[in-house]
Amino acid sequence: MKILITGGAGYIGSHTAKHLARFGHQIVVLDNLSRGHPWAVKWGPLEPVDLLDLPAVQGAVQRHRPDAVVHFAAYALVGESVQDPGLYYRNNFVGSLNLIQAMVEADCAKLVFSSTCATYGNPQRPLLDESHPQSPTNPYGHSKLMVEQVLADFDRSQGLKSCALRYFNACGADPEGELGEVHDPETHLIPCIFNALIHDQPLKIFGDQYPTPDGTCIRDYINILDLASAHRLALEALEARKPLRPAYNLGTGRGHSVREVVAIVEKVTGRKVPVEICQPRPGDPPSLVASAQLARQDLGWQPEWTDLEASIRVAWDWHKRWF
Repeated sequence: MKILITGGAGYIGSHTAKHLARFGHQIVVLDNLSRGHPWAVKWGPLEPVDLLDLPAVQGAVQRHRPDAVVHFAAYALVGESVQDPGLYYRNNFVGSLNLIQAMVEADCAKLVFSSTCATYGNPQRPLLDESHPQSPTNPYGHSKLMVEQVLADFDRSQGLKSCALRYFNACGADPEGELGEVHDPETHLIPCIFNALIHDQPLKIFGDQYPTPDGTCIRDYINILDLASAHRLALEALEARKPLRPAYNLGTGRGHSVREVVAIVEKVTGRKVPVEICQPRPGDPPSLVASAQLARQDLGWQPEWTDLEASIRVAWDWHKRWF
């Protein structure tokens, strides 16, 4: 297939582009480069387009006439979304609406949407499955949930077939060393720990009084390569017109606390991580752990990187070279 990847210059988008190209798909990247990197676009042409520019989006989709779209382009910082909700509703929601309009006009009827476990809000049970109530605690999660609703409406009205993948915490890097995680500012825990070691600065732990065994937040860390394979499987299922559910969780089913992740990094690097306990961030649930049984059942997806230490080793190797 010819696949248009929005946000393909970003962390997850670029790894997915490489993975899809390996499986013979033709890639076109659409990215405004506000938070992505031109060096990460290596497997197809780059369209430097902002999704808020509807005519530009329409032009790019008409020029390339993709068979399907994988939609990553979004802002994804929980704290920033709380401070500036308008930024998130414009970029994540309005931008997605523009993309969907351009797809419908170009008769492109297949979309895999990068959603998030943040649509669930505070967990009501230890493992979150797709039947869990969706009650986001921050504008980021709300903006993603709104797009999920739009996709359901466009399926009914226009026949736009889509699949939302709600993933938990992405981690890891390309084992071949071509890609890795670079954000500015960096807010993801694992690269933040690396930066604390490299720059000899304390790691800020946001809260240590959560109702968890060690008081720090628990998250389900899913390797970037496993995320990429799930997007391919979802695309291929849409292409084969298999009946799919509206959304699937992507996670390992195992949670690690902040302190546990710090301990793994210390083991991998052989260095002690300095820490500073700070106030909790607004909108952070105590624990988010996935049940991903439906993705295994319907998509045939099976995460291969289930050992967090292995993911951290690859990420550390890449991070040392980059920074």
